[in-house]
Amino acid sequence: MLAGVTPRPAMGSDLARAGMAAALFLASVGMGGCGGGTVHAEGLPNAGVLDLSGYEIAFEETFETLDIGDRPGSGKRWYNHTPWHGDFGDAAFADPGPGGPFTRGPNGLNITATRGTDGRWRSGLISSRDRDGPEGRGFAQQYGYFEISAKMPSGEGVWPAFWLIGVDKSEFSAEIDVLEYYGVGPRYYHCVAHIWRNGKDVLNKDFMIEVEDGSLERRFNTFGVLIEPMTTTFYHNRREVGSMKTPPEFRQPFYILANLALGGGWPIAKLTSPKTMEIAYIRAYRPTGSAAPDPSRCPNC
Repeated sequence: MLAGVTPRPAMGSDLARAGMAAALFLASVGMGGCGGGTVHAEGLPNAGVLDLSGYEIAFEETFETLDIGDRPGSGKRWYNHTPWHGDFGDAAFADPGPGGPFTRGPNGLNITATRGTDGRWRSGLISSRDRDGPEGRGFAQQYGYFEISAKMPSGEGVWPAFWLIGVDKSEFSAEIDVLEYYGVGPRYYHCVAHIWRNGKDVLNKDFMIEVEDGSLERRFNTFGVLIEPMTTTFYHNRREVGSMKTPPEFRQPFYILANLALGGGWPIAKLTSPKTMEIAYIRAYRPTGSAAPDPSRCPNC
């Protein structure tokens, strides 16, 4: 997310991070993207359909059960906060359980943002890794294809995302936003690559993807990224919508996050409760025959 990622301190307050997100969206609409340009969701000229014949599924989650923990080391497949304790946005990320943001819907996982009687919003985030550093547990993978099938909520102020974070934060933090959606602009979503050094984004490669107005809210779409040693490529419904040279900082394992945040620099005063992001599945593919995840680090993979 454009919310900023560790090393701590990050970019500053949540307000500053959200302001950057809004500024980037406005700049993209006005100037055709920030470094990547605007691409129609039908794909780039001469771009074909993604071929996964040389890949196998390394991680698959269809949410037939909700295996979400509320603390590091819980042994669950998912953790309900960012591993660096840097939650963001205008809705608190709440714990799983009765009355929480996570429910099993007819199509998979529902993450629901609700406004309580106290006027405060609560929503949800899931991370495939429970903490940063050598003690971290959960799924992470170097290279391969990462994909979500999801349907977006509507309304100005909704800010759902599917994103990846590199496990190595010794000198920088690598982030790939496969999907970043602002409800204020239902004709677009963003794919963004970041490298955070000392609280500054030294890469900020943004692809703004134009879609049929409201289509991401009406039906499920897939959003993916293929990370290879030389090239990182973004896909919408498995058609290429953006590509960039893989920076050295991306040549490491990444873990998975998905969330329904609110705000992102846009007001939420008129947002009606509840708002729901639906996720049918999350998958990661690795080249066929490559090494499987270390079971001691990822017992539920």
